[in-house]
Amino acid sequence: MIAVGAGWAAAGFGAVPSADLETDLHKLSGNLMAYPYEMNEPPAQTPPPPGYAPFHLEHYGRHGSRWLIGENDYVTPVRNLEKAEHAGKLTPLGKEVLDLLREMEKESRGRLGELTDKGALQQQGIGRRMAHAYPELFTDSSMVNAKATVVIRCILSMLNGLQGIQEIAPGVGITSDASYADMYFMNYDDKPAWEIKDKANATVLKEYQARHRTKGDWMTRLVTDEKFARDSVAPGIMPYLYWVLAGTQGHSGKPWLLDKVFSADEAREAWRGDNGMWILHCIDTPLTERRMPYTQRKLLKNIIESTDTAILSRKPSVNLRYGHDGILINLITLMEIDDFGQQFNSIEEAEDAGVRSFDLIPMAGNIQLVFYRNADGDVLVKCLLNEQERRLPAKPVSGPYYRWSDLRQYYLDKASRF
Repeated sequence: MIAVGAGWAAAGFGAVPSADLETDLHKLSGNLMAYPYEMNEPPAQTPPPPGYAPFHLEHYGRHGSRWLIGENDYVTPVRNLEKAEHAGKLTPLGKEVLDLLREMEKESRGRLGELTDKGALQQQGIGRRMAHAYPELFTDSSMVNAKATVVIRCILSMLNGLQGIQEIAPGVGITSDASYADMYFMNYDDKPAWEIKDKANATVLKEYQARHRTKGDWMTRLVTDEKFARDSVAPGIMPYLYWVLAGTQGHSGKPWLLDKVFSADEAREAWRGDNGMWILHCIDTPLTERRMPYTQRKLLKNIIESTDTAILSRKPSVNLRYGHDGILINLITLMEIDDFGQQFNSIEEAEDAGVRSFDLIPMAGNIQLVFYRNADGDVLVKCLLNEQERRLPAKPVSGPYYRWSDLRQYYLDKASRF
């Protein structure tokens, strides 16, 4: 890591003891958390040093809120709670939850994994704010190049993001594409790395999740007969019940029942088991032979090469990429954003340092690298993670602004290790 200068730090970053983890169950929905700036504005940005103006932007974003991907996600909790219904053992809350589960299961048919109405609104908002924050990049002479993975929720996220941009900058030039030709960097399938991770999942993650199984009284809130609930309803209902209830925040007009069913402590354990999976997926650790951040080396190289082209051009430009959480979170650790690329020796150590799915990869989560240039051609870069200014592994020139030449070769060398 390049030496990092003191004095500026991203808001909210720092080691946080596990006991003090968030109690907001919207956040404890992990990577199902709806994008935090759909209805409110992100933090104000720090002005660039005098004489510097934006000329280019690089972006990688996750799709917006989606339906759950597997049919069993919706079917299983319905079937399990129906056992209690048929036995006449549902509480009033249990009946309310079962009604919602049936509604979600019915509406999910034919839509598994697809973008929701809120997912579209999230991407439109990000596009509007991007165009509003950097009008120099979205002029009639600018070019916006957008790519999506070949998955419908990502394609629709791209189209909604572009719609938001055009609402602010109707004259901007746009090209868009979704092709298997680009999947080698948009959604790289690093099979050797996945094999290493799968081995760690079978041992390290399994042991971690065994320590963080959701316990407590949550089933008694749904079923009147504790023995019947334990023997006939509970087996196999988790984590499906949790994720269906958590996912309702990604839909308009759905009731929020997660905090009626689960206490904060119960939800925290459910989230931690899932967050442990994401931590092993992305961190630099001997547990996965220090391999996982490098799964996104091709994406980082593409960003660097695209920026090289933009620096040579005299026209403002924007490159947008719409993909997935499993790509975004590893790009975060590969780029060492906010020190998340440091080496960790355990899942707990990474969790305490702030590697949290809800902070890093909510629905529509995104990285924006904004490039600035002065009259002498000196190039600075600022990093936004989910529209918040973040630290990069170099000494800042001013606030969150870094000299691109300090980072470019560092990243190229790092990305070339595999």
